[in-house]
Amino acid sequence: MQWPRYMAPTMALLPQRLLLTLVLLPHLLILLSLGVGGSAYGTKPPCFWPSSAAEDGRCLSWRVMVEANNARGWRTVPAPCVGYVTGYMTRGQYGRDLDGVMDQVSAYVDQITPPADDGLDAWVLDIDDTCLSNLFYYEAKRFGAYDPLAFKTWASQGACPGIPAVLRLFATLRDKGFKVFLLSGRDEETLGSCTTENLESQGFSGYERLMMRTPEYRGQPSSVFKSAMRKQLAEEEGYRIRGNVGDQWSDLQGENVGDRVFKIPNPMYFVP
Repeated sequence: MQWPRYMAPTMALLPQRLLLTLVLLPHLLILLSLGVGGSAYGTKPPCFWPSSAAEDGRCLSWRVMVEANNARGWRTVPAPCVGYVTGYMTRGQYGRDLDGVMDQVSAYVDQITPPADDGLDAWVLDIDDTCLSNLFYYEAKRFGAYDPLAFKTWASQGACPGIPAVLRLFATLRDKGFKVFLLSGRDEETLGSCTTENLESQGFSGYERLMMRTPEYRGQPSSVFKSAMRKQLAEEEGYRIRGNVGDQWSDLQGENVGDRVFKIPNPMYFVP
């Protein structure tokens, strides 16, 4: 870990054992809060990143297949790649990739026609791992299979951190006069209020509407539900979807996807 310059002299004097404790303590607290019993790593030893060059190469290839939507239907990060994905998400590369996506979005926003006076120019933004981060939850679970009850417990806490780069985009879109719709596959009845509060606490306020999964869409693929919601906006309410941002391909496929879509990197899980 590279400490900020103003902290480096002080941190260099700390005993090595204390320094290691300070680094690991946040992760241990997250594991305890999520109720991960037994060893934090199950029956397997921890997988650190980077590992061997050959293994990293294979995991990089797998991640590229995920982002290109060539790897579909996977339920868990491959076991040899858990450490690689942890490193990717926490050691800077994810942030650089996200910034690259946001640069492309910003360039597009600057070049398109400004919103019309009728107030019908809109953007659609996903929530989970687009506006709000679930990294702590998935890292604690070692990127295992989706557990709806455990995720509900996590999301109910309303503690998902906002993703700063997306918050800046959100503010820019609102300042330019676009209507911003937040579209989430979360269940509205059980997670509606805590999601609203979580968004507000992280600075996502002033959006046009929060659209979540209602009972008639339970059990349906995210791509089907989100297509139906965008169809409602475009064909029934007359909105022009100028852009669509999400971390899953199911956020960006189907009907009425918008004039342009932008995929945020996410090698942690797959949503059909």
